[in-house]
Amino acid sequence: MSKTDPVRLAVRKTYKLYIGGAFPRSESGRSYPVTSSKGDFLANAAKASRKDARDAVSAARKAFPGWSGATPYNRGQILYRVAEMLEGRRAQFVAELVAAGAGRAEAGRNVDAAVDRLVWYAGWSDKITAVAGAANPVAGPYFNLSTPEPTGVVAVVAPEDPLLGLVSVVAPVIVTGNTCVVVAGERAPLPAVTLAEVLATSDLPGGVVNVLTGSTAEIAPWLASHMDVNALDLTGVAEAEPAVTCEEAAAENLKRVLRPVPVTDWYADPGTRRMTTFLETKTVWHPTGV
Repeated sequence: MSKTDPVRLAVRKTYKLYIGGAFPRSESGRSYPVTSSKGDFLANAAKASRKDARDAVSAARKAFPGWSGATPYNRGQILYRVAEMLEGRRAQFVAELVAAGAGRAEAGRNVDAAVDRLVWYAGWSDKITAVAGAANPVAGPYFNLSTPEPTGVVAVVAPEDPLLGLVSVVAPVIVTGNTCVVVAGERAPLPAVTLAEVLATSDLPGGVVNVLTGSTAEIAPWLASHMDVNALDLTGVAEAEPAVTCEEAAAENLKRVLRPVPVTDWYADPGTRRMTTFLETKTVWHPTGV
């Protein structure tokens, strides 16, 4: 910059929530500063309230019939498109992960693994039914078939791994036809906000994924007790007592609950457990000879 160039004012960003395909402010008007690992100011993030959580659940419920009714092949196409868009913004994600404390090489590895993870789950979209379903042997004049179906609205407390961990908990929920409300990691929420921008431009219908930023301790219990939430992923709840409290609240309407694991290697082969956890099994009996 030469001496004659004007000095620009810093553009201080306040990122919003992602609910129903739109980017609203928190109804509470609250936000909190997000800082780098060195303590430097990066941006403000919206601090979601109980009302924002309810709005996100409503948006997820509204989107569920269309998303669960889409063909598995179509869902796989959309997840692949999300991977394409994420890779197109690789430099931004790397910069955000570096600001959160990752080394540049590790940040690049994390972004690449997140892209690969989306592609991997996209490939499962039209195969999980064959793996999780069954033709059941019976002793009688009939046969029966078991087939998996999506559970419904899943509340996900994302881990503190702000990109690969986030993708690894969201992708298996939606590829099987569920919709979700995600509570992003509180310390480093910017990759989650940027991922929401990617989702908004990736043909994913509004409401399939809803991203809330703010206090996990504040939002998670409300989602756990919400009677229109069908399942709960507590991966990002690090302490035992809050996890138990959320699980007890989830029991009120018999939510499926995925309990947190003390240590998770997000680079490891994820297997099919996260997909099958949020699937119901429907069994149909049919008489033979008809």
